[in-house]
Amino acid sequence: MGTIQNNSDFLFIYEAINCNPNGDPDQENKPRMDYDTQTNLVTDTRLKRYIRDYFMQNGKDVFVAMEEGRKVNPDQKLEFVVNRLLTDPKMVDEYFEGHDEMKEAFNAIVSKKKDEAGVFKELQNAKNKTLNAFILDKIVKETFIDIRLFGSAFAVGGFTQAYTGPVQINWGYSLNKVYPIESDSIVTIMSDDSSTFGKDYRVHYSLLAFHGVANKHTAQTTGLSEDDMKEFRSVIWNAIPALPTRSKLNQYPKLYLEIVYNDGYNNGHFGDLRDYVDCTPKNGVDDFKKVRKFKDLNVDFTRLEKLISENKGNGKAIKEVKVQTAEGISINA
Repeated sequence: MGTIQNNSDFLFIYEAINCNPNGDPDQENKPRMDYDTQTNLVTDTRLKRYIRDYFMQNGKDVFVAMEEGRKVNPDQKLEFVVNRLLTDPKMVDEYFEGHDEMKEAFNAIVSKKKDEAGVFKELQNAKNKTLNAFILDKIVKETFIDIRLFGSAFAVGGFTQAYTGPVQINWGYSLNKVYPIESDSIVTIMSDDSSTFGKDYRVHYSLLAFHGVANKHTAQTTGLSEDDMKEFRSVIWNAIPALPTRSKLNQYPKLYLEIVYNDGYNNGHFGDLRDYVDCTPKNGVDDFKKVRKFKDLNVDFTRLEKLISENKGNGKAIKEVKVQTAEGISINA
């Protein structure tokens, strides 16, 4: 299947209830906040981690993952992948199917070297530049869905190259004002190979919104396909509640809405889709300090619905709209 044929922008909203959506290690693992606006923040990295972990949980190969129980950088990961090629004849056959010349060149290097480390070093030799490029292209376009989505960078000899991901996601922020809870309970905070003790910081309620894009031009480089995007839509919806931890429990998706553009229209044609959503406390709640659940908020999609209705159809910007909603959310798109 070919790469995606249309640019698109998407809006993703999920709720966080009595938990810590994204702790800041520089602030005692307190929830990330913009205190000027009293809004809760979540990095794109945190959201991508949910997505990658869900892929792995369901048997997908993920590039940004652990190897042999330890964290590795992209360069080390590349070495692990090449080493797996050496020990798995089926993987070799799949990588080089229809490319006998490349397979012969690869097998020639393997037969001359005594160990895997020697083979990997030989692959970085300038004379093997074509083979390097071939293997890297396979790794990007056929093996790791997270590279096809989010890109990656390599810097190992002849493998040096950076791939910009077709799918880019902004930091998320809460549509409502958020007030952190400071607990007296003490927890262990794990960070890489060390751990510290700290307080258990959480928020009462946060309705978090992300804006992202999928770019058809960049997709040609990583090989992002329509099937990949279909899987992405499913995973971004299912990943967060499927991977609960003590601090991340009680997080649930509320809305995924993707505007697919007609030819000739670029990402961001309407700006950040979050700007078309209005969120206020309901009557009787008084202010945001008392918000404890979704039903305490008026979340109004009227302006977003108007934007879509006025710009959808032949000769207009929007080709189609893909929507998934949770119970209690209604949007006419």
